[in-house]
Amino acid sequence: MGDGARPLPALSVVATPIGNLEDITLRALRVLRACDEVLAEDTRHTRALLRAHEVSQPVTRLDDHVVRERAAQIVESMRQGRRYALVSDAGTPLVSDPGALLVRAVHEAGLTVEAVPGASAVLVALVLSGFGGGGFRFVGFLARDGHDRRAALAAMARDPLPTVFFESPERTADTLDELAALCPPTRRAAVTRELTKLHEECLRDALPALAARVREGLRGEVTVVLEGAAPEAPASDDEARDEVDRALDTALASGMKPSDAAREVARALGLKRADVYARCLARTQP
Repeated sequence: MGDGARPLPALSVVATPIGNLEDITLRALRVLRACDEVLAEDTRHTRALLRAHEVSQPVTRLDDHVVRERAAQIVESMRQGRRYALVSDAGTPLVSDPGALLVRAVHEAGLTVEAVPGASAVLVALVLSGFGGGGFRFVGFLARDGHDRRAALAAMARDPLPTVFFESPERTADTLDELAALCPPTRRAAVTRELTKLHEECLRDALPALAARVREGLRGEVTVVLEGAAPEAPASDDEARDEVDRALDTALASGMKPSDAAREVARALGLKRADVYARCLARTQP
């Protein structure tokens, strides 16, 4: 048994450093040394970490493909008393990383799961940005294109809470340009890269200027924090209708069908789809 009457966990979800190898907790090291096997997204990366901290437990690869094939087998081993630690390449597993399927399977089997907290690129970036202090939203990686991406960007542009997301260095400037087109010119963001590593950097600026700065070239792992939107004065009925009309015109001009345009505009503006669709038909039908 563990502390008090708490049963020993069958699965420990262990946060690992996001760059600096010193950012691992004493508890994480104890759990890694006590488990029977470490399940890792990338065994080479994890073995290097374990060697640095003199942990000798066996390591097995567990990416999204493997977990679908082996989840039942691993859970059965847990029933027989085998204890596992699940880690990702960096940071906390299941935050844009594989492993959720296994955690669900362990819960459904009635076995115990524990989370061993530690480093988080999301929180490090939020702290460095200076945009925190209240709530925030984390949306992981944005879709590369299409409706889901447009809807996500529109929602972020209107959100009063700061939004944290991951982006590839090659696409960061384009993403900032897209946000700049949706936000007031004074809206700020922070681009952080190589967090906790030797070349850690945090660039803060208004969106248009920041996009120009990062277009010169970025390297390493990138986490972006978009400042929350300033509170808006209540719009008059005419202003609200004009905003809907402008958004519909933009969506229709891109080639969307009226039903698709209404759905996207409703989602972006927080309105009922039926009301927006009725407005769309009233403006497009003779």
